Amino acid sequence: MSDKFLADKDWEEAEFRAKVIAELPTQLTQGNVDWAMCQLNVSRSTLFRLVKQFREDGRTSALLPDTRGPKPGMQPLSPAVEEIVSHHFKGFFATRRKPTRTRFWREVAADCRAKGLAPPSIRRLGRWLEGHDQAKLMARREGKDKAERRHLATPGGLTADSPLDIVQIDHTKADVTVVDPVTRRPLGRPTLTVAIDVNTRMVLGFHLSLEPPSLLAVALCLTHAVMDKSHWLVARGISTDWSAQGIPNAIYVDNGAEFHARAFEWACSEYQIDLQHRPPRTPRYGGHIERLIGTMMGAIHLLPGSHFSNIFERSDLNAEAEAVMTLGELETWLALEITGSYHARVHSALETTPSAAWAAKVDGARLRMPADLRQFLVDFLPSEQRVLQRDGFHLFHIRYWSDELRWLMGRESRKFTLKYDPRDLSRLFVLTENGIIEARPADLTRPAITLWEHRAARRALREAGRQSVDEELIFRAIEAQRNLVDSAERQTKAIRRHQARRSHLTPLPMIDVTPDIAAREALPGPEGEGSPFLSHPGFKVEEWYDDD
Repeated sequence: MSDKFLADKDWEEAEFRAKVIAELPTQLTQGNVDWAMCQLNVSRSTLFRLVKQFREDGRTSALLPDTRGPKPGMQPLSPAVEEIVSHHFKGFFATRRKPTRTRFWREVAADCRAKGLAPPSIRRLGRWLEGHDQAKLMARREGKDKAERRHLATPGGLTADSPLDIVQIDHTKADVTVVDPVTRRPLGRPTLTVAIDVNTRMVLGFHLSLEPPSLLAVALCLTHAVMDKSHWLVARGISTDWSAQGIPNAIYVDNGAEFHARAFEWACSEYQIDLQHRPPRTPRYGGHIERLIGTMMGAIHLLPGSHFSNIFERSDLNAEAEAVMTLGELETWLALEITGSYHARVHSALETTPSAAWAAKVDGARLRMPADLRQFLVDFLPSEQRVLQRDGFHLFHIRYWSDELRWLMGRESRKFTLKYDPRDLSRLFVLTENGIIEARPADLTRPAITLWEHRAARRALREAGRQSVDEELIFRAIEAQRNLVDSAERQTKAIRRHQARRSHLTPLPMIDVTPDIAAREALPGPEGEGSPFLSHPGFKVEEWYDDD
């Protein structure tokens, strides 16, 4: 029988007892007593006890059947035994060694017998333990963090009054393997970066990458969250609506290194975004984004190539052998899942759908949009500080130059902020008082490379014993590495991932501020490790990929 059934049965019995006893007169006669004993099927002494309990308390619950076992507080331990139990509790049981109750009882019983005392039973010892603060006991046995997660009360929750008041951002490793778009061989599990609006539960934007969490992934996710996504959806053949857009007033994140990066903190300040980091090891402060990620992963588990959430669910399924989706296809699938399913389902906390909540509240809210979406993305890219030298800027052992830099010559030797895209080191964005200056390698014959390739080349040169590294050596090493990759007859997963990183380094038009809607709508569908992200009215868009 369930506990609920037993509780209902006990309450019905208490109600019947109260009904019978309420009919008894104040002065009981033998006839009244015999009648009540027959109705309740109890002895004379039990009847008088029930009558006394009910008349003193006046509540039906006073007549609930007694629970079995000793009453709390009965039969306390003797002072001598209590001293032994307390000693072993502090020095043995309530420690990180986490002994079992049986082992605790054996230690207590051994000392009691040595002193000629009757040891308590293991059940009495268990009742003694239950009288202690379980949160404090767990903190001593398993650590403060675990005790707080289980026992700490968390009344209320994170609330936002209007759309974009609070946005939460986080990363997760997607529980599915993606494949190369050409060979259809497995590449690995991508990283999903996603942003959610706390007030309406709308997914504001996301980004997929084959690389670990990085500042670049955050920048691309935020750009996707802020921009008008209508053209982005059209480019992927998606007919559903995704109306969420705008600069958030506050961003809540965890304590990942990318969220503490100086460039990220500066960019948030630049756009008047209140950046809040949740306390370490307290996932409850990111409940909204955590639940969203759980919902998204639950949907992904239906895809071929899913790893599920643990090895028990996966069993003997070979996820890599089952994988069929490319990164671009997974991106489109996620967009459909978000816009066509998640946004259209009634949210239990809202009692309406996220899309309806957004539509109802966004009219009264003041949405802030970036004046220049390209500038917005650049502001959130990683940055370095460098002094402008006579021959240009030197970064990553590469010399960068632009004719526009001539106008900055002769000024005081102050440091300029250089923004760079780790996926393509063929350009730098120099931040000046008059806007962005785009600098290119002084040697225009240099091929476009990624920061990942740059680091690999430097590592190879160091291993070869090179004491100094210059630009020529780096590019020669990268060219040699690319030739090895291209000539490999049998590709490993690592090499396939390397090729996927390079897939975006094909000549594409740069972002242009001249309207060209036809060119924009004719953009190719998602290929390789990414897809066009900056689909914004009045802009030609190049492909942006995450390679670092």
